[in-house]
Amino acid sequence: MKIKFYNINEIDNNLLKFAVIATKHQNKWVCGKNKNEGRYWEMPGGHREGNESILNAAQRELFEESGALKYTIEPVCVYSITIEEEVYGMLFFAEVQEFGNLPESEIEKIDFFDELPSELSFPEAYPKFIEYINLWYN
Repeated sequence: MKIKFYNINEIDNNLLKFAVIATKHQNKWVCGKNKNEGRYWEMPGGHREGNESILNAAQRELFEESGALKYTIEPVCVYSITIEEEVYGMLFFAEVQEFGNLPESEIEKIDFFDELPSELSFPEAYPKFIEYINLWYN
């Protein structure tokens, strides 16, 4: 797996298939436990649907996978993951002030972490995303 980062406008918006949202609440990372993956934690994110903008996809996924009601969100960069072919997404950063109930979805619960947990659904990608966010944020 190869992961690359690009400036926000460097890749055609129509090529962006995924949104991943590095999310903090009270200075802790927010991750959800996927019902189908059992022991694995994941950052909020998912596929862009239909004619949805990539920002709308990020906002929808953040709510669906964490219950976030009040938050700030901003795009950080475009990323690509290459396994057999290069696939593009946008990495966002969100700070959540208020959560509601977790909507019915594939996420069974959320939790808060000082550091990402070791049992990750995408263990090669998430730490690189957080490393990029930390450089961008500071």
